[in-house]
Amino acid sequence: MDATAVDFHFDVMCPYAYQTAKWIRSVRDEINLDITWRFFSLEEVNRIEGKKHPWERDWSYGWSMMRVGALLRRRSMHDVDAWYERAGRALHEEGLRPHDPEVARVLAAELGHAPSIVDEALADPTTHDDIHADHDRVIAAGGYGVPTLFIDDQCLFGPVLIDPPTGAAAVRLWEAVSAWTEFDSVFELQRPKTHDDQRRILRTFRPYIEARDWVSIDRGEVVDLPLIDD
Repeated sequence: MDATAVDFHFDVMCPYAYQTAKWIRSVRDEINLDITWRFFSLEEVNRIEGKKHPWERDWSYGWSMMRVGALLRRRSMHDVDAWYERAGRALHEEGLRPHDPEVARVLAAELGHAPSIVDEALADPTTHDDIHADHDRVIAAGGYGVPTLFIDDQCLFGPVLIDPPTGAAAVRLWEAVSAWTEFDSVFELQRPKTHDDQRRILRTFRPYIEARDWVSIDRGEVVDLPLIDD
């Protein structure tokens, strides 16, 4: 399949989605892939019964970061792309806390926006609507997390990776991923993770682990991500 466009659903807080986003940008650089950035809330899908929904809180980590992204997306896809890249890099590579409103305002200023855009997004209730629409689209397709891709009308979870390929290798992976859409009876292909693989993943995620202010959840299970002493 010669796919030329993709919808990429992300949550800024997800370390795997961040790595996959780096890969999809490399694909775009090579083949001029058209990327539409869309949202998905891990806070909502992993919410414990009885706890507030993320949109019911004054500030809610990934949801609020995506509300800023929703406002920027109305300006241009480039603006939301740059916001996701900068906020994701801050958390997943630099060990900063973009989910702190003060840090979010600093990052907005770095991108040339008024720091008040963070507060503007929070004051606009329709930014909730934008995230709801994107999130519900994934749920309706049977999805449960990120990264989630839509290629044409087909929904794919993944690829889940670290050390994302670039250049020609990135394109080869894109061709392999997009080829899945030709086979509607193929649902899973998974590489088991060895102990060494787990150590590589944790090493890559060290900045995120040190900066997060929450317990990580994976498909309803609490995930203990210990720090590694090399």
